[in-house]
Amino acid sequence: MPDGSSEAFGRLMAELRPRLHRYCARMVGSAIDGEDVVQEALAKAAEAFPAAGPIERPDSWLFRIAHNAALDALRRRRRRAEIGSDVALAGLAEAGAGADAQVAATASLATLLHLPVAQRSSLVLIDVLGHSLVETADILGLSVPAVKAALHRARVRLKGLADAPEAPAPVLAVADRARLRAYADRFNARDFEALRDLLAEDVRLELVNRTRLAGREVSTYFGRYAAVSDWHLSPGLAEGRPALLVGDPADPAGAVRYVILLGWADGRIATIRDFRHAAYATEGMVLSRL
Repeated sequence: MPDGSSEAFGRLMAELRPRLHRYCARMVGSAIDGEDVVQEALAKAAEAFPAAGPIERPDSWLFRIAHNAALDALRRRRRRAEIGSDVALAGLAEAGAGADAQVAATASLATLLHLPVAQRSSLVLIDVLGHSLVETADILGLSVPAVKAALHRARVRLKGLADAPEAPAPVLAVADRARLRAYADRFNARDFEALRDLLAEDVRLELVNRTRLAGREVSTYFGRYAAVSDWHLSPGLAEGRPALLVGDPADPAGAVRYVILLGWADGRIATIRDFRHAAYATEGMVLSRL
């Protein structure tokens, strides 16, 4: 890179983070888990950068690290047996015209997850993120003909997957729904003292893409929201997980800007994961209001 300083590299990582997230989310089939992969990849890149020497294509270098981090995440998931095999999809027809870039860009994260890794990575890098064949081959460590073949198969297979029935929407337990709604109501009423009283002693907070706090430090979190008014919380689901959907009261469309995820233990708030500073992560999330 022209400016090999750590400051310039830090700026590049911040600039590329939304694009890296678009890639990682589609590789692991989840915008939420994709952010975990991005964090892992950027941490590895920051550690490797001082000894890396001149980096001719820093963008590709970062995407290569993100790709490997996504593969590691998928391997860990397989070891935990959290996903099934691809066998049920093997019989899909591979005839007809291939799906175009628009189909790839709008395909759900869950749909893309059914593509084999080489096909999925080639499709996302080229049809979603706009990388060239040469750049994609460099990132994936494949030949250009191999990328071409994987891309063609992915486009054809994606067309078949697009016609498959969607999975049924998850159902949230009545008690979980009531607890989520009560939290949103207190937050919207700015009753932050009541929410502080719900925090577990060892509560952990992650302001994604900004900072992490734990224990008593977390109480300052509510003060930051008290100082602004660009938010309104609604209970909902994000990728099937209980979530608080945050919108701007001034937005007549009522769009969801970002989400907040809560973890509970023994009736108290054990974890808070707030995406206010990582609104890019909501792209591709399947969201629904309760």
